[in-house]
Amino acid sequence: MKYIIDQNRIYANNEDNKIIAEIDFEKVDENTYNIYHTFVDESLRGQGIANELVTRAYKEITEVRKSKVTATCSYARKWLERKNKSNQ
Repeated sequence: MKYIIDQNRIYANNEDNKIIAEIDFEKVDENTYNIYHTFVDESLRGQGIANELVTRAYKEITEVRKSKVTATCSYARKWLERKNKSNQ
């Protein structure tokens, strides 16, 4: 799947140019971004696409933008909790 990194989102379109996977984040302050929305089309669910989106957003925010990550999106929040537990 080809992902497009936009200003505050990462997404992929199908051949009809319809969004089939998307993650949105916003700058909260100078050093923090909040992931607030994750979407995966029904046809792709159960294939690890949401995990891939959060992983890509996390890397974009922490490695490229050199910022911290928070999440109000329930999926991303659980992902961050698991990541933080595995790093302890």
